[in-house]
This record gives sequence, structure tokens and C-alpha cells, in this order.
Amino acid sequence: MSNRFVLNETSYHGYGAIDNIVAEAKGRGFKKAFVCTDPGLVKFGVHKKVTDLLEKAGMPYEVYDNVKPNPTIENIQTGVKALAASKADFIIAIGGGSAMDTAKGVGIITTNPEFADVRSLEGVSPTKKPCTPIFAVPTTAGTAAEVTINYVVTDVEKRRKFVCVDVHDIPVVAFVDPDMMSSMPKGLTASTGMDALTHAIEGYITKGAWALSDMFHIEAIRTIAKYLRGAVEGTKEGREGMALGQYEAGMGFSNVGLGMVHSMAHPLGAVYDTPHGVANAILLPTVMAFNADATGEKYREIARAMGVKNVDAMTIEEARKAACDAVYKLGEDVGIKMSLKDIVKEEDLDFLAESTMADACFPGNPKPATKEEIIAIYRSLM
Repeated sequence: MSNRFVLNETSYHGYGAIDNIVAEAKGRGFKKAFVCTDPGLVKFGVHKKVTDLLEKAGMPYEVYDNVKPNPTIENIQTGVKALAASKADFIIAIGGGSAMDTAKGVGIITTNPEFADVRSLEGVSPTKKPCTPIFAVPTTAGTAAEVTINYVVTDVEKRRKFVCVDVHDIPVVAFVDPDMMSSMPKGLTASTGMDALTHAIEGYITKGAWALSDMFHIEAIRTIAKYLRGAVEGTKEGREGMALGQYEAGMGFSNVGLGMVHSMAHPLGAVYDTPHGVANAILLPTVMAFNADATGEKYREIARAMGVKNVDAMTIEEARKAACDAVYKLGEDVGIKMSLKDIVKEEDLDFLAESTMADACFPGNPKPATKEEIIAIYRSLM
């Protein structure tokens, strides 16, 4: 058996990373940028940190900001038309996972127009051509969409989210600049940070995990546990640490998949528009506890990476509980209300559980789960 690993061609990290955008664009012969971002970043001028560089270099661009927090089929289809009309030859995605997921869908359909319905891209997408080249500039420290081969689309009509997995959608260059993340409010920093932790932990215990992905994931857990609290408080060190930690997690999970936390979080976003990171944060400790007996010694290493002391003296059951407790405590410390009480409605539980089992992340969970067990997990958090 062989294991595949896919990463960006190039990535820049640290303060000032975006200063390399123009040189990379010119070096690749690009002439015009299609800037895909969300209206909030346009409103507050965050995108101008990039577009000012383009203007200074005399490189033309057009801005597309029809991006929603949970990007829809319509967002992508409208973007495909806008990219064609702009005659741009590359995309700069500026934002969190929503902007980058939209850019990936737009770029994929532009070069593979037979998938214009978007729905046919669900799962392992059978595209033939690489997407329109994407430069990814994250403004949140969580999704790591700048280094993954995944994107998530909301089907409003069917009240569901679906995951697309495609090596042809990975951005060619990532510019992971903590300065682009400096305007994130505390709540968004917390939720996206817990999303990154979920990527790291689920990637570490997923069925597809192996030595190379484990290396990225355990380091990501350590980095996030060390820096997330500071990032929420707005420290420069915390922002820089989280920019790296979420990317470390992305390098791993993009290649080995996730699990039931994401499968349960996706329908919460589709049905209630729950922020993805918040949904993950609430679900993570409880789903970890459910999965614990199928993870060998890995929770001991998670506990150690989370900063728990004396883990070697613990029994395996104690170490597993310590790992779950440390994750819960981090969620609480960064201000997330760790409950679904004000989110989930009893009458939706059947639909949520069925959506969970149909989700592309579900098969990667280290332990099988029945519909009744999934409902019980949701209900336990209500």
C-alpha cells in the first residue's frame, strides 16, 4: 500500500509574506488577477493590503465579493461567470475558508465546465484539469484551505453541505501572513482556532493517518494549544503561532481526511448557519470521548501536546479523559459556549444524523457509529 501526499508548490510564512505576491504573479507570467473575497473584508478594507500591492505594480485586477460564510452553489456559479467576464488569468483568494472554497469551486468549473452544476463535484471529484491558478491569502487561522485539496459547498435547496476532494483545486501559492489576520475579532479567532485544533486531532486519529501525517498533526496540536489563547487576546506572538499551527494541521488532514466531528458539524452549518468552527469546538470533546477506545495510545500523545502533565503515569483511560478534558477547557478558555442547547432542535435530529452519515468525512472516523449513537451525541450537548 502506498500513501499520497499533496502540498502547495510554494508557500510563504510570517509577517510580510504578502509582499511576495507580485513577484510570484509576474514570475509565472500572470497578467490580471481575479480577487475573490468576502464583503466584510471589502467593507473594512482588509483586501486593500493586497490590492494596493497590485496597483503599485501596475497589475490589473477585479474584485468578486459575492461570498457567504457558508458558500453556496449560487456563489460559485456567479463567480464562474464573473471570472470569465473579467478575462483574468489567475485568482487571488483573500479571506477565510469561505472565500478560498468559493475560489476553488470557481477555478475548478472554469477549467472543467462539465461540472457547472457544482453538485457533481461532491466527494472525490473526477475532474481532468487543474483549476485556474489560485494564490491563497488567509485572513483567519483555522481552515487551512490554502494548503488543502478540499472545499465545502452549501446546497441551500437540499439544506445540506457537501465536501469536494480534488487534487486539482489546491492553491499553487499560499501567503500565510499573520498581519492579514490581525483584524479578526476575538470570537472569530477562537472559533477558527478550534476548527484548526479539530483538523489536527481528527487527522491524527482518522483511519488514513500514518507517520508523515502524524508528524504534522501532533505538532499542530502542540502549537495551537500553546498559542490560541494568546491569539484570542490579540498578541503578535499568538497570531503568528496560530498562523503556523493551522497550516501544520492543514498539511496533514488534507491528505488523510477527517472524521465524525466534521460530519456532524457540516449539517449544523447547513441547517442553522452555525459557524463551522463553533460547531466543531462544541462537538470535539464529546466525539473524542466516543472514539477513545478505538485510538490506542494516541490520546496520551494528544494530552501531552495539549500541555497535560504526568501523562506517562496515567492509565490509558486516565490519559484519554485528560485529552478530552484539555480540549474542552481550551474551548471554554477562548470563550466558546460548549453547548448545542440554543442551536439544535429536537425535531431536526433525524435529519442531522442522516446528513452526518452521508457526509464525505464520516468514513474516516476511527470508530463506526449508528444513527442512534449520533443522535445521542447531539442530544447530550443540548
